Amino acid sequence: MEIVFNPGELETLASRFKILAEPTRLQILAALCNQEHSVQEICDCTGLLQGNVSKHLRLMKAAGVVACRRQGVWRYYRVIDLDLLALCARTRNASNASCE
Repeated sequence: MEIVFNPGELETLASRFKILAEPTRLQILAALCNQEHSVQEICDCTGLLQGNVSKHLRLMKAAGVVACRRQGVWRYYRVIDLDLLALCARTRNASNASCE
């Protein structure tokens, strides 16, 4: 199989993989895969500190991976890049299959 990318596509692809290259962001992505959560709910289910979660969510939002909505003083985050989420699932499934 031959895949040809132009320079712009390579930059976009590299930035998408850069988001996935951090285990903390993958943990947050997993917490958000089925429904939206507040920062506190993400902290509760991952055990991560609030400041760390907020920092990574800002990066993920800037990259177009998640979006947030405000409700009172709370911010609720959800995954909007479903292709990236599907890529994570396919990669995990392929990794599990190769270990068997």
